Amino acid sequence: MFPILLKLGPITLYSYGLMMALGFVAADLIIASECRRRGITTEYASSLVLWAALSGLVGARLWDIWDNFPIYMRHPWSIVFSGAGFVWYGGFVGGAVAVYLVARRYGVGFLTTADMAAPAVLIGHAFGRMGCLLSGDGDWGLPTKMPWGMAYPNAIVGWNADTVLKLNAKGQLVSGYFPGVRVHPTPIYEAVLYVAIFAFLWSTRKRTSVEGRIFYLFLILAGAARFLVEFWRINPRVLWGMTEYQLFSILMMVVGTGAYLFTLNREPEMASSKPTSKEAIRA
Repeated sequence: MFPILLKLGPITLYSYGLMMALGFVAADLIIASECRRRGITTEYASSLVLWAALSGLVGARLWDIWDNFPIYMRHPWSIVFSGAGFVWYGGFVGGAVAVYLVARRYGVGFLTTADMAAPAVLIGHAFGRMGCLLSGDGDWGLPTKMPWGMAYPNAIVGWNADTVLKLNAKGQLVSGYFPGVRVHPTPIYEAVLYVAIFAFLWSTRKRTSVEGRIFYLFLILAGAARFLVEFWRINPRVLWGMTEYQLFSILMMVVGTGAYLFTLNREPEMASSKPTSKEAIRA
């Protein structure tokens, strides 16, 4: 793995940071493309990505602090300024709050904005997972003998008995490290799934005229993808043999499914493809 790509004096280029930056750029381009198609100023895309990124990073860090509060209390600054430990679901919640506020500021409907942002989030997340893979921030999975299993000897969080874990007979995480151990490369699993979901949503966006439907499909499919990958990840099981993130994934799928079924009883609304305020219309 390559957590550090380049060092020039005091400047250090981290692989995770680079992948995150590329993810934000890709998200900006995707949303800008949708803005042009809908007749909305592309300035909206840049504002959306900027504030969602900042709020998402804060949310991701806060969720990680919540999950590791005892460690945080002992070493607060080491966690706050760590290069690892960002929780995607925290970033999703934080980003959603920013999206809502920016949508209000520009006078664009939240569901319209969510439909434009959903495919971009998937691509941004796929880039982020590649950053996890390159940096070795501990997002790998359980030990495996599959031919595609990987080792992370240069992992930024270390590659040892504390970071290579397995499940015991009681479903508890214990050390699974031994010389030559390989694990499921779950960042790759997630990235492939998110790119596939992006391709599906992107191909259907023009055929959907009901506001929110693309976003609801995102909730269902992204939630299902993370739920599936969690079976191979090294997160603790907290309820009914499932991880905290699987429970949140179920919530996403339930909300998305309920909202999607509700839209089936509604007449198609073409308003989602029209500018929604003078402020949002391209000059």
